[in-house]
Amino acid sequence: MKLRILLADDHEIVRKGLAALLQRHDGWEVCGEATDGREAVEKAKELKPDVVIVDIGMPNLNGLDATRRLLQIDPNFKIIVLTVTDADQVIREALDAGARGFVLKSDAARDLVSAIEAIEGKRMFFTPRVNELLLAGFLEKGHPISRSQPPALPTLTAREREITQLLAEGRSSKEAASLLNLSTKTVETHRSNIMRKLSLHSIRDLVVYAIKNKIIQIEMPPEGADHVPKSAPTGQRTDSPV
Repeated sequence: MKLRILLADDHEIVRKGLAALLQRHDGWEVCGEATDGREAVEKAKELKPDVVIVDIGMPNLNGLDATRRLLQIDPNFKIIVLTVTDADQVIREALDAGARGFVLKSDAARDLVSAIEAIEGKRMFFTPRVNELLLAGFLEKGHPISRSQPPALPTLTAREREITQLLAEGRSSKEAASLLNLSTKTVETHRSNIMRKLSLHSIRDLVVYAIKNKIIQIEMPPEGADHVPKSAPTGQRTDSPV
Protein backbone atom coordinates (compact mmCIF):
# COMPACT_ATOMS: atom_id res chain seq x y z
CA MET A 1 0.00 0.00 0.00
CA LYS A 2 1.33 3.40 -0.97
CA LEU A 3 1.98 6.21 1.48
CA ARG A 4 -0.63 8.88 0.72
CA ILE A 5 0.45 12.52 0.92
CA LEU A 6 -1.67 15.68 0.84
CA LEU A 7 0.08 18.92 -0.21
CA ALA A 8 -1.21 22.34 0.85
CA ASP A 9 0.46 25.49 -0.51
CA ASP A 10 -1.07 28.56 -2.12
CA HIS A 11 1.70 28.80 -4.75
CA GLU A 12 0.87 26.49 -7.65
CA ILE A 13 4.44 26.28 -8.99
CA VAL A 14 5.80 25.35 -5.55
CA ARG A 15 3.03 22.81 -5.05
CA LYS A 16 3.60 21.18 -8.44
CA GLY A 17 7.36 21.10 -7.89
CA LEU A 18 7.01 19.40 -4.53
CA ALA A 19 4.48 16.94 -5.94
CA ALA A 20 6.87 15.98 -8.73
CA LEU A 21 9.67 15.50 -6.19
CA LEU A 22 7.57 13.24 -3.95
CA GLN A 23 6.00 11.23 -6.77
CA ARG A 24 9.48 10.06 -7.78
CA HIS A 25 9.78 8.21 -4.47
CA ASP A 26 8.79 4.55 -4.83
CA GLY A 27 5.77 3.73 -2.71
CA TRP A 28 4.52 7.30 -2.27
CA GLU A 29 1.67 9.13 -3.98
CA VAL A 30 0.36 12.67 -3.74
CA CYS A 31 -3.33 11.93 -3.24
CA GLY A 32 -4.44 15.56 -3.27
CA GLU A 33 -3.49 19.23 -3.33
CA ALA A 34 -4.96 22.24 -1.53
CA THR A 35 -4.50 25.96 -2.08
CA ASP A 36 -5.34 27.16 1.44
CA GLY A 37 -5.81 25.90 4.97
CA ARG A 38 -9.57 25.44 4.78
CA GLU A 39 -9.31 23.36 1.63
CA ALA A 40 -6.52 21.31 3.26
CA VAL A 41 -8.79 20.46 6.20
CA GLU A 42 -11.68 19.48 3.94
CA LYS A 43 -9.51 17.37 1.62
CA ALA A 44 -7.81 15.64 4.56
CA LYS A 45 -11.22 14.70 5.96
CA GLU A 46 -12.20 13.30 2.58
CA LEU A 47 -8.94 11.63 1.48
CA LYS A 48 -7.54 10.41 4.82
CA PRO A 49 -3.85 10.91 3.85
CA ASP A 50 -1.01 9.40 5.85
CA VAL A 51 1.00 12.64 5.79
CA VAL A 52 -0.17 16.24 5.36
CA ILE A 53 2.33 18.90 4.26
CA VAL A 54 1.15 22.44 4.98
CA ASP A 55 2.63 25.82 4.19
CA ILE A 56 2.33 28.12 7.20
CA GLY A 57 1.63 31.27 5.17
CA MET A 58 -1.64 30.40 3.40
CA PRO A 59 -4.74 32.56 2.91
CA ASN A 60 -8.17 31.97 4.50
CA LEU A 61 -6.72 29.64 7.15
CA ASN A 62 -2.99 29.56 7.90
CA GLY A 63 -1.03 26.34 8.19
CA LEU A 64 -0.79 26.42 11.99
CA ASP A 65 -4.54 26.77 12.49
CA ALA A 66 -5.12 24.13 9.82
CA THR A 67 -2.79 21.80 11.73
CA ARG A 68 -4.74 22.34 14.94
CA ARG A 69 -8.05 21.65 13.21
CA LEU A 70 -6.74 18.53 11.49
CA LEU A 71 -5.52 17.04 14.76
CA GLN A 72 -8.83 17.83 16.43
CA ILE A 73 -10.55 15.88 13.67
CA ASP A 74 -8.06 12.98 13.77
CA PRO A 75 -5.03 12.90 16.08
CA ASN A 76 -3.46 10.28 13.78
CA PHE A 77 -2.71 12.82 11.05
CA LYS A 78 1.06 13.29 10.65
CA ILE A 79 1.76 16.87 9.68
CA ILE A 80 4.88 18.55 8.32
CA VAL A 81 4.95 22.34 8.20
CA LEU A 82 6.77 24.33 5.52
CA THR A 83 7.89 27.86 6.27
CA VAL A 84 10.20 30.55 4.97
CA THR A 85 11.61 31.28 8.45
CA ASP A 86 12.96 29.36 11.43
CA ALA A 87 12.23 32.11 13.95
CA ASP A 88 11.89 30.84 17.51
CA GLN A 89 8.24 31.84 17.84
CA VAL A 90 7.28 30.08 14.61
CA ILE A 91 8.95 26.89 15.78
CA ARG A 92 7.21 27.02 19.15
CA GLU A 93 3.83 27.58 17.52
CA ALA A 94 4.36 24.75 15.01
CA LEU A 95 5.20 22.30 17.79
CA ASP A 96 2.35 23.52 19.97
CA ALA A 97 0.01 22.97 17.02
CA GLY A 98 1.18 19.34 16.81
CA ALA A 99 3.48 19.28 13.77
CA ARG A 100 5.80 16.26 13.57
CA GLY A 101 8.20 17.84 11.08
CA PHE A 102 9.52 21.33 10.36
CA VAL A 103 11.09 22.06 6.97
CA LEU A 104 12.31 25.37 5.59
CA LYS A 105 11.04 26.07 2.09
CA SER A 106 14.54 27.01 1.00
CA ASP A 107 15.68 23.49 1.94
CA ALA A 108 12.58 21.56 0.86
CA ALA A 109 14.27 19.95 -2.14
CA ARG A 110 16.82 18.44 0.24
CA ASP A 111 14.86 17.89 3.44
CA LEU A 112 11.26 17.07 2.60
CA VAL A 113 11.89 13.47 1.54
CA SER A 114 13.96 12.90 4.70
CA ALA A 115 11.18 14.40 6.82
CA ILE A 116 8.58 12.04 5.39
CA GLU A 117 10.89 9.05 5.80
CA ALA A 118 11.42 10.02 9.44
CA ILE A 119 7.69 10.24 10.06
CA GLU A 120 7.19 6.86 8.38
CA GLY A 121 9.64 5.49 10.96
CA LYS A 122 7.69 7.08 13.87
CA ARG A 123 10.33 9.77 14.33
CA MET A 124 10.19 13.54 14.15
CA PHE A 125 12.20 15.64 11.72
CA PHE A 126 13.84 18.95 12.62
CA THR A 127 16.49 21.01 10.93
CA PRO A 128 19.62 21.56 13.10
CA ARG A 129 18.51 25.15 13.72
CA VAL A 130 15.13 23.99 14.99
CA ASN A 131 16.77 21.51 17.33
CA GLU A 132 19.07 24.24 18.64
CA LEU A 133 16.17 26.60 19.29
CA LEU A 134 14.10 23.87 20.90
CA LEU A 135 16.78 23.11 23.45
CA ALA A 136 17.50 26.79 24.02
CA GLY A 137 13.80 27.32 24.66
CA PHE A 138 13.79 24.43 27.10
CA LEU A 139 16.63 26.05 29.04
CA GLU A 140 14.74 29.34 29.16
CA LYS A 141 11.82 27.57 30.81
CA GLY A 142 13.90 26.98 33.91
CA HIS A 143 15.45 23.58 33.28
CA PRO A 144 19.19 24.22 33.66
CA ILE A 145 21.38 21.76 31.82
CA SER A 146 25.07 21.36 32.49
CA ARG A 147 27.27 21.49 29.42
CA SER A 148 29.68 19.01 30.97
CA GLN A 149 27.22 16.45 32.34
CA PRO A 150 24.07 14.88 30.93
CA PRO A 151 20.85 16.07 32.55
CA ALA A 152 19.56 14.03 35.47
CA LEU A 153 16.25 12.37 34.70
CA PRO A 154 13.42 13.00 37.13
CA THR A 155 12.22 9.74 38.62
CA LEU A 156 9.89 8.15 36.10
CA THR A 157 8.66 4.61 36.30
CA ALA A 158 9.28 2.26 33.38
CA ARG A 159 5.61 2.60 32.42
CA GLU A 160 5.80 6.40 32.56
CA ARG A 161 8.83 6.37 30.27
CA GLU A 162 6.95 4.13 27.80
CA ILE A 163 4.01 6.51 27.81
CA THR A 164 6.28 9.55 27.53
CA GLN A 165 7.85 8.06 24.42
CA LEU A 166 4.53 7.22 22.77
CA LEU A 167 3.00 10.63 23.47
CA ALA A 168 6.13 12.47 22.34
CA GLU A 169 6.12 10.44 19.12
CA GLY A 170 2.64 11.77 18.40
CA ARG A 171 0.48 8.90 19.60
CA SER A 172 -2.90 9.77 21.07
CA SER A 173 -3.82 8.51 24.55
CA LYS A 174 -6.13 6.00 22.90
CA GLU A 175 -3.35 4.68 20.65
CA ALA A 176 -0.93 4.43 23.57
CA ALA A 177 -3.54 2.57 25.59
CA SER A 178 -4.06 0.06 22.77
CA LEU A 179 -0.31 -0.54 22.35
CA LEU A 180 0.24 -1.02 26.09
CA ASN A 181 -2.97 -2.98 26.77
CA LEU A 182 -4.20 -0.32 29.16
CA SER A 183 -7.40 1.69 29.38
CA THR A 184 -7.42 5.18 27.91
CA LYS A 185 -8.26 6.52 31.36
CA THR A 186 -5.15 4.86 32.83
CA VAL A 187 -2.95 6.42 30.15
CA GLU A 188 -4.53 9.83 30.78
CA THR A 189 -3.78 9.45 34.50
CA HIS A 190 -0.15 8.54 33.73
CA ARG A 191 0.06 11.51 31.38
CA SER A 192 -1.12 13.89 34.10
CA ASN A 193 1.37 12.42 36.57
CA ILE A 194 4.22 12.71 34.06
CA MET A 195 3.46 16.35 33.31
CA ARG A 196 3.28 17.13 37.03
CA LYS A 197 6.51 15.28 37.83
CA LEU A 198 8.42 17.03 35.06
CA SER A 199 6.78 20.43 35.66
CA LEU A 200 5.68 20.53 32.03
CA HIS A 201 2.68 22.34 30.64
CA SER A 202 2.21 21.19 27.06
CA ILE A 203 2.96 18.39 24.64
CA ARG A 204 5.67 20.60 23.12
CA ASP A 205 7.40 20.69 26.51
CA LEU A 206 7.10 16.91 26.73
CA VAL A 207 8.57 16.50 23.24
CA VAL A 208 11.53 18.71 24.12
CA TYR A 209 12.11 16.77 27.34
CA ALA A 210 11.97 13.45 25.45
CA ILE A 211 14.43 14.70 22.84
CA LYS A 212 16.91 16.05 25.38
CA ASN A 213 16.83 12.86 27.42
CA LYS A 214 17.03 10.60 24.35
CA ILE A 215 13.65 9.00 24.98
CA ILE A 216 12.66 9.61 21.36
CA GLN A 217 14.67 9.90 18.17
CA ILE A 218 14.62 12.88 15.90
CA GLU A 219 16.13 13.07 12.47
CA MET A 220 18.10 15.95 11.00
CA PRO A 221 19.90 16.44 7.69
CA PRO A 222 23.33 14.77 7.74
CA GLU A 223 26.09 17.10 8.86
CA GLY A 224 27.96 18.43 5.87
CA ALA A 225 25.15 17.59 3.46
CA ASP A 226 24.98 19.76 0.40
CA HIS A 227 22.58 22.61 1.00
CA VAL A 228 20.22 24.05 -1.53
CA PRO A 229 21.09 27.75 -1.95
CA LYS A 230 19.15 29.95 0.46
CA SER A 231 16.72 31.26 -2.09
CA ALA A 232 13.04 30.64 -2.58
CA PRO A 233 11.97 27.71 -4.80
CA THR A 234 11.10 28.69 -8.35
CA GLY A 235 7.87 30.62 -8.44
CA GLN A 236 7.73 31.30 -4.71
CA ARG A 237 7.35 34.89 -3.55
CA THR A 238 10.19 35.67 -1.17
CA ASP A 239 7.93 38.05 0.71
CA SER A 240 5.35 35.37 1.46
CA PRO A 241 3.66 35.88 4.84
CA VAL A 242 4.49 33.40 7.60
